[in-house]
Amino acid sequence: MSVSEISIGAPGDGPYGVTLRGTEVWTTLVHAGAVARLADGQVERFDLAADGSRPSVIVADRDDVLWFTRSGDHRIGRIGADGTVSAVEVPGGSPYGVCVGPDGGIWFTVMDADLIGRIGPDGAVTEHPIGTPGGFPAHITSAGEELWFTLNAANAIGRMTVDGQVSTYPLPTEGAGPVGISGGPAGVWFVEILAGQVGRITPDGTITEFPLPDRDAKPHAVVATPDGGCWVTLWGAGSVVRLDAAGTVVTAVALGDGSEPHGLAVGPDGSVWVALEQGSVAHVQPQE
Repeated sequence: MSVSEISIGAPGDGPYGVTLRGTEVWTTLVHAGAVARLADGQVERFDLAADGSRPSVIVADRDDVLWFTRSGDHRIGRIGADGTVSAVEVPGGSPYGVCVGPDGGIWFTVMDADLIGRIGPDGAVTEHPIGTPGGFPAHITSAGEELWFTLNAANAIGRMTVDGQVSTYPLPTEGAGPVGISGGPAGVWFVEILAGQVGRITPDGTITEFPLPDRDAKPHAVVATPDGGCWVTLWGAGSVVRLDAAGTVVTAVALGDGSEPHGLAVGPDGSVWVALEQGSVAHVQPQE
């Protein structure tokens, strides 16, 4: 693997979430209230003109529109294909995770209100209670015809149909602190930041946990890969690792002490883009 880094914004801007739109790399700047685009080696910044908005997780929809959560001011941000910046207010509370649902809607978690929300094509917001008070829903993903999300404080994985029906699955390890989650061909991958483990849940609700070599690595985000495995950022260890379909770590890439890797995205060529809160985006490429 080869690793290169591209500086994004000023020191302290805090690259956090990352997604791909074609050949473009988009990242949120959580401390700067901005979103940045990296294209052809050039960085373009989109200022939200909203201090304290804390843009966090970002995703591109099927129409190449960018959607990102603004956990600091109760909004979902939007950047259209033409570069127009706008936002949708979230009445329930602070959004964090976001994904494109199986129905094409934009689905998101509301951490402090125990809700899952949806933005429809007409911009209307609907919210569904998860039925777990104090569950603290974090990341969310689409898998099959349903939504899956982590319940960080309830130590469980949630599952929701598009009409709002919820099931929950407690984790075998107590106090695991699930955060990132991503749907893949072999099941839904998730990470346990407090237990130093990666987990997978199958459609029938079976959960398998895979301890990492470094149990203090603090896994944060995960992206499933087409081969049934996944990539995981290790926030506490300043690295990123790849697990195969059996849950074995087969690749480990050091990103440097203090790099603070958070979100990541995997490109069609198998290369990995990682947002480093220290102020850059790392590009991890397989060697020929």
